[in-house]
Amino acid sequence: MEHNILVVGGNGLVGKTIIRILKSRNPHLNIFVGGRKGGQTEKELKIDVTNPGTFSVIIDKKIDLIILSVNDKEDHILRFAIENKIDYLDITKPTPDLVKAYSVAKNRNIQSRIVFSSGWMGGIVNGLVKTLSEKTTDIQEVELFVYYSVKDLAGESSAHFMAENVAKPFIRYENNRQVPIKHFLDSENYNFSFGIGTREVYNFDVPDLYILNQIEKVPSVSVKMTYNSKFITWLLGAFQKMRIFNILSLKERRMIFGSSGKGDQSVFEIVVRTNGKIKKLSLQSTKGQAELTALSAVLHTEELLNNSHENNVYFSHQLHQPSLLLEKLKSYGTINIS
Repeated sequence: MEHNILVVGGNGLVGKTIIRILKSRNPHLNIFVGGRKGGQTEKELKIDVTNPGTFSVIIDKKIDLIILSVNDKEDHILRFAIENKIDYLDITKPTPDLVKAYSVAKNRNIQSRIVFSSGWMGGIVNGLVKTLSEKTTDIQEVELFVYYSVKDLAGESSAHFMAENVAKPFIRYENNRQVPIKHFLDSENYNFSFGIGTREVYNFDVPDLYILNQIEKVPSVSVKMTYNSKFITWLLGAFQKMRIFNILSLKERRMIFGSSGKGDQSVFEIVVRTNGKIKKLSLQSTKGQAELTALSAVLHTEELLNNSHENNVYFSHQLHQPSLLLEKLKSYGTINIS
């Protein structure tokens, strides 16, 4: 069966990487690129997420699946996909936008597969959590520790989110109690694998907090991160303690978080506590976060294309058998898991 796939935001860093990986693994697919300016070929479509009047070409090209890799704050693409019974996969949303979009989708009559994949690194964390415990109901606590390198390639969306939200509180969960916290506070030391060693880690907001507690019913969930530079990690903590972020303009905050290098490793570690037992999974992407996020989106896409999931609203980890997801990640050449 022929499939027509549209990557909206396909000219961005992650979008381009999705297309590269998707083409290399599935050369039979028809892949279209959606961007604000369009392009010179029939596969390059002019689609502006802020202007639904540009969406008619999606119907004209008989698109089966929309992969959204650009932030659509008003959920125009989501609503269009639902109304036109088109499969939809979104990897872009920070926690507040994800909660809003999920509310939109779950209150609609769904006649396609609507998939939210906005957790850390394309939504694979929550699937990997399930490889550490046979029953999610046995899990008492999940901790996610993130190693982020300023030398890594990075897109604009994550930098803009941090700039907009660094001074605002977000929620982590302690025994199902919502605890308001801020980024770069409550530091602790954590010993990372892959030769990184012990680093100071700080509060960090990712959608997995919401998904693991509100959807998977894990009572306690926290996320903390560190930068490859110990000085930058310390400095951001000091800025938050002294409330400097509160007085900086949005432009100045974007300058702080907007750095992007030529590429570096990306690492995260999951610690799961169940009935007195502690299990840990460590993952390293040697080609960085864009590669891992894009690969995750491709794995979700392949799952939608190859298996008969019913029309419904999903979080991406709900598409996969956890053990098979783990094996697919292990088989990818630039990923190491322990």
